[in-house]
Amino acid sequence: MAEQRTKTTGRKVGIWLVGACGGVATTLILGLGAIRRKLAPSHGLITETALCDGLDLVALDRLVIGGHEIRSMTPLAAARELQQASQFVSDEVVKACRPLLESVRKNVKTGTALHCGAAVENLADRALLESRQELPAIVKQLRRDIDGFKKSNRLDHVVVVNVASTEPAYRPRAAHTQWSKLEPALERNGQSVLPASSLYAIAAVAGGHTYLNFTPSLGVDVPAIRELAAQTGALYMGCDGKTGETLMKSALAPMFAARNLKVLSWVGHNIFGNRDGLVLDDPLNKAAKVRSKDHLISSIVGYKPQTLVSIEYIESLQDWKTAWDFIHFAGFLNTKMSLQFVWSGADSVLAAPLVLDMVRLADHARCAGETGPMPQLACFFKSPMDVDEQNFFRQFDALRGYLADAIRTRHAKKPRTRKRVTR
Repeated sequence: MAEQRTKTTGRKVGIWLVGACGGVATTLILGLGAIRRKLAPSHGLITETALCDGLDLVALDRLVIGGHEIRSMTPLAAARELQQASQFVSDEVVKACRPLLESVRKNVKTGTALHCGAAVENLADRALLESRQELPAIVKQLRRDIDGFKKSNRLDHVVVVNVASTEPAYRPRAAHTQWSKLEPALERNGQSVLPASSLYAIAAVAGGHTYLNFTPSLGVDVPAIRELAAQTGALYMGCDGKTGETLMKSALAPMFAARNLKVLSWVGHNIFGNRDGLVLDDPLNKAAKVRSKDHLISSIVGYKPQTLVSIEYIESLQDWKTAWDFIHFAGFLNTKMSLQFVWSGADSVLAAPLVLDMVRLADHARCAGETGPMPQLACFFKSPMDVDEQNFFRQFDALRGYLADAIRTRHAKKPRTRKRVTR
């Protein structure tokens, strides 16, 4: 088993997972526990490669996990459910990680499903939906939960990560333009003001915590909330983690552009199970996800081919996802040809290491005094905020350059040690 490569700090950092007992969160906890106990390698973690050698990152054993959940579920029960349903984690790993799962349980609080759509609300506890209807109380409690997590665990920094199910697309309103307008609207209990992902974002950035939106939900992408983040110095980034089929698109589309091969049409058909798939079976929730997946090709090739993205819920697949893509293109002499590929993977296994990477890199950015959006994390997202570049290789080069600069800066600040001269 490879040793941890990166030189790490003694900082203690919290990961607050919105959707704490979902597939991604549970896989993250199991993977983190397995790596700590040397039961699994660190595959999938960029922060455990030579790219980060010489960079001070928070140690994997200094990460503390908590979060919000809307279902009556414990982390241990979620791990057992995931093991039985998807079978990508062994019984040995679940047993070895039981102490970690139990420790996370005390840090899991009741969240909100406000304006997440009927598909998400149907998963939530009825008592939750009935007890938390007053908007001002919801926002204040979410913040108390996150702030309390930091204080009780004596954390240097908390990174809030939205790994909950996709919400329906949300239409901006006048109150969203400035924090001075949004804050009183929240206090007036304006039930139509914002969806849950943005309430979590407010709770995070109001406390100066980092917010990462790993879903296509609205989250922090609201002018008023970004203004609040600027006031508190909070970091943020999103949206929608790039894990599977879209990752392939962002790697293959540059090849067609570089060779001047005309993409005529690109069809992507996705099938998967799990609760995320169940939620995306709702047309309103699905529309937000399709929009996130479908914009990438034209932005890379520079024109608009015919594109089609479909997402279908197949219950028996559980956490496994399969995507079939058909690319129709024209080459020399306008000859029409095609490329097809099939991508099959465990959805949560692809997502969880990205979350760990981003948490560690976000903590590094905080230590470096950065605030606001983190464009260096663009390669992790389908729709990176404030970044127009969609070519994966250029995005990754930007991250590589950022890390190289950080390492050079750190070494330049190191005091030189003088050799002792003996007489």
